[in-house]
Amino acid sequence: MTDVQSARTSHSEDAQLSAAEEQKLPKRQTPFSQAFRQFIPTDWAPYDSTLPEPLGSVPSATAHRDALASRFPGERLVIPAGTLVRRNNDCDYPFRPNTAFVYYSGLGTDREPDAVLVIDAGSPEHRDVLYFKPRAPRTDREFYADSTYGEMWVGKRESLAEMSAMTGLECRDISRFQEAVSAGDPQVRVIRDADSAVTERIDALRSSGSEEADQELYEVSSEARFCKDEWETGQLRDACRKSRQAFDAVIAEIPAAVEKGRGERWIEGTFGLHARHLGNNVGYGSICAAGDHANTLHWVRNDGELRPGELILIDAGIEVDSLYTADITRTFPISGRFTPAQRRVYQAVYEAQNAAAAVATVGHDHRDIHQAAIRVIAEYLAEWGILPVSVEDALSPEGGQFRRWMVHGTSHHLGLDVHDCAEASRHDYSGPLRPGMTVSDEPGIYFRSTDLLVPEEFRGIGVRIEDDIRITDGECEWLSKDTPRQIDDVEAWMAEIWNS
Repeated sequence: MTDVQSARTSHSEDAQLSAAEEQKLPKRQTPFSQAFRQFIPTDWAPYDSTLPEPLGSVPSATAHRDALASRFPGERLVIPAGTLVRRNNDCDYPFRPNTAFVYYSGLGTDREPDAVLVIDAGSPEHRDVLYFKPRAPRTDREFYADSTYGEMWVGKRESLAEMSAMTGLECRDISRFQEAVSAGDPQVRVIRDADSAVTERIDALRSSGSEEADQELYEVSSEARFCKDEWETGQLRDACRKSRQAFDAVIAEIPAAVEKGRGERWIEGTFGLHARHLGNNVGYGSICAAGDHANTLHWVRNDGELRPGELILIDAGIEVDSLYTADITRTFPISGRFTPAQRRVYQAVYEAQNAAAAVATVGHDHRDIHQAAIRVIAEYLAEWGILPVSVEDALSPEGGQFRRWMVHGTSHHLGLDVHDCAEASRHDYSGPLRPGMTVSDEPGIYFRSTDLLVPEEFRGIGVRIEDDIRITDGECEWLSKDTPRQIDDVEAWMAEIWNS
């Protein structure tokens, strides 16, 4: 081949490469020239060779994997992190990894889209392997052109060695996942709903009946989260402390929210600002419900006004970087002082919450928390002449009339998910309380403005008080104890912030 022919061939290959690249680019992106591709990888400082410190979650996550592997000896367990989800056009929602992946990998924040954790209980030397897409070299097109993984688009990603140092896991390129998961012939289970593409790959390798096996893995991984270890409990305490700081900021902004209009959004934004600054994000969509909106249990539109003399119910919690979340509700008087009618309803809810906490102990079932709370509420409803039957009839399985004014349950498990352990069996979820369980305690009374059975002075009042409690061998621990909840303490809290 002559030099001219060689040059023509090279030019042709470059043209083909450019054409292929252009096909991959968004229509609004200008193609990259050969000159640019030669220029872009030059004159960069070398990456820091110092490996990161292990994450604080490593001992906890390691113990979680050990327990799961012992539950499924000789089997291969596939736990995907999940994928980015399209919000609109070429924009994605912020990534939040699958909860089982977080629990067993120890990774939090936004790590790690498209990663897969494999726990191979039949391979002791390589039992726990994390497959993910590591940082590409600067000579790679991904560095400058890939808006999903490229360093110039999303920042510096970890190398295999760096991710291994952080997690204590053996780490491999995601391109090796298919080969590895196909090796041998063990029983393979997958967390099905985390990543549909991974599930399809696993299904193609297996015989029928696999969905039942996968469901068992899902349930076991959910039930494993019932009891939190000391590290996990520390994360939940931290989430509660930081949520208290966000509530302080919210109180300070109530006057501005009244003045500016559409105040529920102002309150939501204030809490969200502090959640992003102090932690990873809010743990769930914040409920900022003023006036009669408080009687819509999941009011997340948050587009209403704050009016002096009314209440605002705020159900919000900060999710820290490990992705453990608080879940706290406080009901505030917008003017800083409860009216007599508001005090009566609030006090009833407060006493119901205390009654629930009193039975949040070893020796009781989880369902007992709800039963204790609704008895107090039913007694108050009867006292106020609202309940159409006796308290006992209302509390009976054939009754339930009190649910017109408190339709929800009083307690759920809490952890990486705000409603944690949801895939556990109904019996286990509501069964015996054990040390280390973390649950909510959240009774409420909701008197809609249109409810003609309710005395006029109570109409439009909605009150919920919610705290996070940990089951111990004795009395429960109030993880959110720093956030005032008694009537006089709430008023004093607001006054202190407004007068400072």
